[in-house]
Amino acid sequence: MDYNELADLIFPNAKEIEYYEEKYPERNLPEGAMVTRFAPSPTGFVHIGGLFGAIIDRKLAQQSKGVFILRIEDTDQKREIENGTAQIVNSLKDFEIEPDEGMVGETEEKGNYGPYKQSQRKDIYQAYAKSLIKRGLAYPCFCTPEELEEIRTKQEAAKLRPGYYGVWAKYRNLPIDEAAEKIRNGEKYIIRFKSQGREDRKIKHKDIIKGNIEFPENDQDIVIIKADGLPTYHFAHAVDDHLMRVTNVIRGDEWVSSIPLHLELFRALGFKPPKYAHTATIMKDENGSKRKISKRKDPEAAVSYYHEEGIPQEAVVEYLLNIANSNFEPWRRANKDADISAFTLELNKMSVSGAVFDMVKLLDVSKNVISKFSAEKIYAETLKWAQRYDKELEEMLTRDKDYAMKILNIERGGNKPRKDISKWSEIKNSIIYMYDEKFENNTAYEFQKITDKGEIKDILESYINNHFNIDDDKQTWFDKIKDLAEEKGYAREVKEYKANPENYKGHVGDISTVIRVALTGRHNTPDLYEIMQILGKDSIIKRINKI
Repeated sequence: MDYNELADLIFPNAKEIEYYEEKYPERNLPEGAMVTRFAPSPTGFVHIGGLFGAIIDRKLAQQSKGVFILRIEDTDQKREIENGTAQIVNSLKDFEIEPDEGMVGETEEKGNYGPYKQSQRKDIYQAYAKSLIKRGLAYPCFCTPEELEEIRTKQEAAKLRPGYYGVWAKYRNLPIDEAAEKIRNGEKYIIRFKSQGREDRKIKHKDIIKGNIEFPENDQDIVIIKADGLPTYHFAHAVDDHLMRVTNVIRGDEWVSSIPLHLELFRALGFKPPKYAHTATIMKDENGSKRKISKRKDPEAAVSYYHEEGIPQEAVVEYLLNIANSNFEPWRRANKDADISAFTLELNKMSVSGAVFDMVKLLDVSKNVISKFSAEKIYAETLKWAQRYDKELEEMLTRDKDYAMKILNIERGGNKPRKDISKWSEIKNSIIYMYDEKFENNTAYEFQKITDKGEIKDILESYINNHFNIDDDKQTWFDKIKDLAEEKGYAREVKEYKANPENYKGHVGDISTVIRVALTGRHNTPDLYEIMQILGKDSIIKRINKI
């Protein structure tokens, strides 16, 4: 018996690899176009690091007129969760990330290079494993779990590298006839790659982000086909990236150590390897020291967190591009209103060390992003969020849409739009005082210059009886507040008070604060004149008379 016969015995129905090479031809794309893929496992929620990678993958494909693929690596079916693929697809959709090819639902896909779930590509992997067996580069291994444990124990005792290699590779050199006999007798086996590497030899590799790296060669005879007939990640990704004609693999730097193995697999299979770019892990600052952002410890690790909090997807994407490329922030300053698609991502400008995830910075970015939204967009996005997470807010928004729109439009547009909202979950608190039935005047005047209740009441009565007219334009309205201030012994202008504070009880700002707190219950609000115009005469009088 020879290798060809052994391969036919193991995979009698596998097609020749030429079939798949013809089925999945080279892509007809412009020169320099990148084919990228995001290839998560359907084993839980999408991690912020996964979203980071997906954004980079999509951006590189789009700006180069290439193809972005969503591939599902579901070969570890014991860990797969129900509707795991749909969760991934929907999580990406929340950030307006849709693939050019790949999975678009739990079972739905698009594109000509599928299937895009690894569990549905078993025949393809077996064909390429068969080709390796034929060339003596793969073999059946009959090791039991007990035998593997015994190998590990002996290696630990001798303080040797763990693994299945060299003299420890028990079935590496098993005669073909003996292997065939074991198979015919029904003994369980897996298929291992027969590495040609040596640990005492080095390979050099140029990573797009990390630059030149040197490693020992791979000498591990890794599993490529498991007992259930499905591949391991290492083998599957090599076959898939080749047949899907992936040009650039962007992945976390936890995979850097796999480079020698992966390059050897590509070489053994006769494939041209993709260009690798290993991104630094997103970190978190904890008491002055950095650690990896954790699925278990950090709620912000899950991309669903941002949706639940109501942080706009535009803000999250912008922030992640900010930490991805050192030149993004200067680009944004120079292109304040440009669509993010106009930014060109450069892999060689990505940090080699892990960026620290800064929630404060993200919320600042979000405030800036929201400040550019129209009232219509804010209304639509807030309502969509409220329908899922806050029924009280939903009722407020839908009861009188025109009224809600007027509130949301305060200080929108113009050269200096308001920047006090960072997420949709803050909207209710920012508008609730505008609804009479929900308004509670806590009037915390003790934190302001004027605290005497008698003086406060006098100021408000004088204002409502002598100076208030809902039809006044803004300048007239403010001039009347200045008149009131002067009447009560306060400076008409702040600068007058600062020049001669001994001559005044305070300044016009103190007077307007009294009116603001009476009408809103708050010390800080958007433009008071606009608020009053929306509240209307009756509501204003009613609120002031309660003081």
